[in-house]
Amino acid sequence: MLGYARPVADLPLDLDPALAERLARALDVEGKIPKALEALGPVAGRDVVVVDVPPGIRTGQLESLGARVTIVASDGASAFDAPEASADVVIGFWSSFRHATGDESAPVRRLLRPGGRLLIVHDYGRDDVSRLRGERPEYGTWSRRDGPFLGDGFKVRVIHCWWTFDSLDEMRAFLSDAFGPGANDVAASVKRPRMSYNVAVYHRGFDEEAVA
Repeated sequence: MLGYARPVADLPLDLDPALAERLARALDVEGKIPKALEALGPVAGRDVVVVDVPPGIRTGQLESLGARVTIVASDGASAFDAPEASADVVIGFWSSFRHATGDESAPVRRLLRPGGRLLIVHDYGRDDVSRLRGERPEYGTWSRRDGPFLGDGFKVRVIHCWWTFDSLDEMRAFLSDAFGPGANDVAASVKRPRMSYNVAVYHRGFDEEAVA
């Protein structure tokens, strides 16, 4: 089953504020991530709990879809600080639900009403961005049929997104500032001012018996 991590995540990278703002302007300008969450939830008109995410991009997108958003912090393997059966959908982004550490889905089941949904957003890899970041479990074991998600009843939807910049020069400057000189070879291989970025949304429902 899945564990929880304390760091918050509004973006897939932990960057200083200036770099984070630059990435926020570039990441998924088409809005494919919130559209997928609505399709897999749905979230419109429903009570949605987001885990370890500050007020910002993700909560704003959910609220623009009509979700009633509550933010909670994870606390190891124990319960979230939210009432029982208070959510229709629970969503984690990037920094939460990262470890296979025993049966730790109970806190989510306690939060969800019968028929509730758990949606977990992680990088999927097989894209330009993963060439910058090196080996990560998101890019391999997590997407396997016997991995901690698909082996535990989740399905996955892969969203083909982009980091989109106004120019090649702007893109290359950002990559150099964010990733250092090691990004130069990757940046030089990209011929348009955007980088392919694949996102996985692992999703599953919990029926009345599971919630009880």
